Amino acid sequence: MSCTTILVGKSASYDGSTIVARNDDSGSGKYDPKRFVAVLPEDQPRHYQSTLSHVTLELPDNPCAYSIVPNALPNRGILAECGISVRNVGMSATETIAVNERVLAADPLVALKPAQGEPGEDGYISEQAGGIGEEDFITLVLPYVHTAREGVQRLGDLLEEYGTYEANGIIISDVNDIWYVETIGGHHWIARRLPDDCYAAIPNQLGLDDFDAVDALGERREHMCSADLLEFIEEHHLDRTMSDDPEHVKHLNPRDLFGTRTTKDHIYNTPRAWYMQRYLNPSEDWDSPQARYTPISDDLPWCRKPKVKISIEDVDFLMSSHYEDTPYDPYGTLGTAETRHRYRPIGINRNGQLGVLQIRPYAPEAWRSVMWISYGSNPFTSVAPFYTNVRSTPEYLSNTTAEVSTASFYWTNRIIAALADSHYMDTSNFIEQYRENVLSFGHALVHDTDAAMRSSEASSRDEKADVSEVMESANQQMSDYLQRETGDLLAKVLYTVSNNMHNSFAMSDRWND
Repeated sequence: MSCTTILVGKSASYDGSTIVARNDDSGSGKYDPKRFVAVLPEDQPRHYQSTLSHVTLELPDNPCAYSIVPNALPNRGILAECGISVRNVGMSATETIAVNERVLAADPLVALKPAQGEPGEDGYISEQAGGIGEEDFITLVLPYVHTAREGVQRLGDLLEEYGTYEANGIIISDVNDIWYVETIGGHHWIARRLPDDCYAAIPNQLGLDDFDAVDALGERREHMCSADLLEFIEEHHLDRTMSDDPEHVKHLNPRDLFGTRTTKDHIYNTPRAWYMQRYLNPSEDWDSPQARYTPISDDLPWCRKPKVKISIEDVDFLMSSHYEDTPYDPYGTLGTAETRHRYRPIGINRNGQLGVLQIRPYAPEAWRSVMWISYGSNPFTSVAPFYTNVRSTPEYLSNTTAEVSTASFYWTNRIIAALADSHYMDTSNFIEQYRENVLSFGHALVHDTDAAMRSSEASSRDEKADVSEVMESANQQMSDYLQRETGDLLAKVLYTVSNNMHNSFAMSDRWND
């Protein structure tokens, strides 16, 4: 499994934005190159076929434009991963999760079944397409919805009709709401709206721990689900609640009903949620023998209020983190050799990209949304902001191919990380300065560009054309700065690592002036 998610409600964020962030991590031993592209309505398919599951469906004829950070190589389909539309709806897909065996028996996943035999032969069975999944979700939902709530409903309808071949968490946001959707078996789903004053820290584990089925099947204020959820639970004896009170359906615990609780979760999943909560609620006891929550706690709350409002820098740090200041840091000096490699970190070698979707209430709709992007292993890079209501994206972020090249932001970051990893202490100051430079420049660029667009909007008759050009120019400025800073970081890391090579020797072959 892969990926880590953090959600920040608008009253819990530093500027009133909704913030959604997810590391898109490849599977073990795999590295998927990434690119940042704008998808125009004419580029959106009308007849869609999934590469992985072969499912086909017709799409509406009225898509809007949107920007995404998909896989650069086409071998696994589009895999849009995260995106924001011109309607200021954001979507991130997916957080891989797991459901238990009872759920899988009751509603099996919809897997692709290859054809058996040859056409015309006795016993021939034609191919049976699978359901929809991570490859498909954003392409099928994002360009057709106007709000996050509408996105949840469209996704739910598609899941009920076509099913899915995997268990996933999907995030859909707008300027007011963040909804988190979890698939339950092949065709069922639940969704909860994140409280405005809370954050949610989500590893690869079914996370929702409190669900109001009455609201979900009634007014749908904060919860939504597939229409037959209660019947599904009852028929298959999934409810393990120790209560006969019929009102308990107002507080179902989906983890207990649908989720898993294994020793592997305690190595791979719960420590990541523990560390994020430890960082955002530091006044609590997290480390003593009496601590309420530990890295292997199965009852970490899905969401909670932070001690202080959460910034982009907080999100970038957390999604790059590796248990700093604990015995579990693989680059640290605390603990032992065993503890320093006990748990799977958030910032891992196979981070592909980090997309932070920021939808800002104080900005006009035309430039409301900003996507902060980084590629490669997060501890060795930084997110940078890019406007999403654009017609094209900078080549440095969009030209990623299978060929390793320092002309590509993705490959340059991969090279830096691979070099710096074994020389972490020698290179960490360079990386820290790089992150500070990129974030500072990015914040200033967004502030100045917002001001320029307000001025342009006030004076121009052709508002949309001017605004689009200003945003694309700002994105290019960010890209140019990022390319210079990343190239400079590579040079510093390469020089430092070269001096520390095992075959180095201090005596020069000849005297130099």
